[in-house]
Amino acid sequence: MRQPPARKPNTTPRMGGRILADALVAQGIDHVFQVPGESFLDTLDGLHDVAKNLKLVTCRFEAGAVNMAEAYGKLTGRPAAAMVTRGPGACHGAIGVHVAMQDSTPMLLFIGQIPHEDTGRDAFQEVDYRQMFAPLAKWVTQIDHASRIPEVVAHAVDVATSGRPGPVVIALSEEMQKDLVVTPDLPRVPVSVAYPDPAALLRMREMLAKAHRPVAVVGGSCWTDAGRAALRAFLVANDVPVTVGFRRQAHYDGHQDNFVGDLGVGSDPGLIARFKEADLILAIGSRLGDAVTQGYTLLDKAGSTPIVQILPDGAEIGRVFRPALGIVSDLNVFAHAVAALEPVKPTWSKWTRDLRSLREAQRAVPNYDGVLNLGTAMRELEGMLTPDAIVTTDAGNFAGWATRFLNFGPDQRYIGPTNGAMGYSVPAGIGAAIAYPDRMVVSMVGDGGFMMTGQEIATAFHHGVAPIVLVFNNQMFGTIRMHQERAHPWRVSGTALTNPDFAKFIEAFGGHGEVVSETAEFAAAFRRAVASGRPAVIELRVNPDQITTRATIADLRAGKTPPKPAAKPKRIAAEPKPAKPARAKKRG
Repeated sequence: MRQPPARKPNTTPRMGGRILADALVAQGIDHVFQVPGESFLDTLDGLHDVAKNLKLVTCRFEAGAVNMAEAYGKLTGRPAAAMVTRGPGACHGAIGVHVAMQDSTPMLLFIGQIPHEDTGRDAFQEVDYRQMFAPLAKWVTQIDHASRIPEVVAHAVDVATSGRPGPVVIALSEEMQKDLVVTPDLPRVPVSVAYPDPAALLRMREMLAKAHRPVAVVGGSCWTDAGRAALRAFLVANDVPVTVGFRRQAHYDGHQDNFVGDLGVGSDPGLIARFKEADLILAIGSRLGDAVTQGYTLLDKAGSTPIVQILPDGAEIGRVFRPALGIVSDLNVFAHAVAALEPVKPTWSKWTRDLRSLREAQRAVPNYDGVLNLGTAMRELEGMLTPDAIVTTDAGNFAGWATRFLNFGPDQRYIGPTNGAMGYSVPAGIGAAIAYPDRMVVSMVGDGGFMMTGQEIATAFHHGVAPIVLVFNNQMFGTIRMHQERAHPWRVSGTALTNPDFAKFIEAFGGHGEVVSETAEFAAAFRRAVASGRPAVIELRVNPDQITTRATIADLRAGKTPPKPAAKPKRIAAEPKPAKPARAKKRG
């Protein structure tokens, strides 16, 4: 390996805010998503000087800013930075840190902090961020001395991108950003990733050769295009049926004959039943978490079904389910390594075809009640997406329409919050459009989620990008209503919503608005939105009774006794009023 040329240290005195800006550029950070705050004014000033090398994206709400940074990291595999102010700003941004942690997304969050000399005085907006973010981030630290900025930022990037990727939170004390010091910039140092043990690969191949009903579960983060292609080559060559984890649909080409569906919320019950018959699980990048394993019930924790688990962090292997074989490896490196192995002679072709037939069957659109059939709309959308389209989703039952009826191609991407965070999709879609301004970006969101962060559409206008937002409007918090009807049928409490006209909402910004109430209207409305070249909202006015792709509210209530109407209160006879005393007559 060629030795990089020696760099002369920077001997020019700089303020802490400028040193931080230079440190971000030195570490390859090229996007900062932020809501400005007085606690990091000097860092904003420093960023002004590096505008040619780093794009500063001004957002409208801290949760939106951090979710944009998370989406950027999820799509590129490289961390973006988010910046928020202290106290309330940090609290608003915390949800994006939780998304990044559970989704294994590399990200940096910088938080302005009080002057460190005021620590412990309950100063204005004071929070101990080490305590606040300890369970949410891979590492939490604070910089109190400007001379340490390059060291801390370099290590933060290393932590965020190594092993299981994740978020790092860095607090910036206020006066440190004003300090004038001399300190060298530190370059980004490439670190070799974990390579799989060749003996472990041969052992895995032996286990696969002996199997009769194998299934692959593909998950994880930071997959490259080349890595996904190599993984596809291995799984196709060995005819292994492939499932994807919760909201990891685009990790594998859904048009392949061995793609059999997703494991997560709203999965095909037929696939879940057949999965239990598998005699070998290849968990490639999947932590086999709660949603994927249907509440930890899909597999035996003791390992009666052999599991081969491949993850970049050995501490995550076997965390819940004991594997027969664990392989510590970068996922893309693993994919290239297994693609080079001699394929086995599969004896399970019928097994693969049977599982694939389940996928095809669930993509057949039922004749849903109502004039807007979302299954048909999703099948039409699949044909209108560009080959490299990016689709973002929010949390909610509405997301099941995409995962059930859409197949994603090898160059398309689908991202969503595996931690179930509402309000993710619109900021994520804007972050995706900023990262890839030449690609089609479609954001799917429920009416509840849109009203949480839909105002971030202003950021799209401000930065000249044009995502298309599909708002699934059923005038309720649909997922909670579903659970409510299962647990307490007919007793609707706290889940109904009153919404604006979403088309007029986007038109107020100068965008393109559409309202779709019937199936026949959707395709033309979507094409008009694309042709407009502006940020667009298409409101889908859906049948509120169709609570999931497989059940209606009436279905959930079937066989259950409706509550008796409350008895009318008995009228109580009014007590007679006491007679008024006779008024004395006036004397003449």
